[in-house]
Amino acid sequence: MTRFFSRWSAQELVVVGVFAAASKVSTLLIALAGGGMNPVSLAGKNLVFTTLLVVMLCKVRRPGTLMLFTVINMLVSMLLLGASVTLLPPMLIGALAGEAAMWPGRDKAGAGNAVLGAAVFDAMGKALSLGVSWLFMRENPAMMVMVIPFVAIGYLGSVGGLFSGVKAVRELRHAGIIRQ
Repeated sequence: MTRFFSRWSAQELVVVGVFAAASKVSTLLIALAGGGMNPVSLAGKNLVFTTLLVVMLCKVRRPGTLMLFTVINMLVSMLLLGASVTLLPPMLIGALAGEAAMWPGRDKAGAGNAVLGAAVFDAMGKALSLGVSWLFMRENPAMMVMVIPFVAIGYLGSVGGLFSGVKAVRELRHAGIIRQ
């Protein structure tokens, strides 16, 4: 419990910031290189995002890491990329749900806790984002027929990112970059 109330170290803050920047830059490059939001680039950018998220959660095992990562990520998206403010509440609720899911196993070694947190974060964030989309399109609900497949394809990429994240963590542990 004392670790929860202790301050963040500079190294932990830098790691969270670097991973937030790396995830934003890499997903933007994948979307641009893929020619826009086609199914392959959509799944690829979600795969890379989730992989980096799992690695970051294994590197920084402090309560609130997912919340801090989400806030930084959404601030960059809103200020630099013009993302909508309406996506902030679903992402924050998803991050809170991910943090709650990771709380019981916070001290356990291995990537299982990080994978659980990332999976809950992705599922909750995407489901609530669909709810926000439905709220804005409720006058024309047929538009949701176009949105749901894109979110489903993105979520398939996120599920793939959970598996590649575990492999990346295993390799980074072998290299000595991630300890614990």
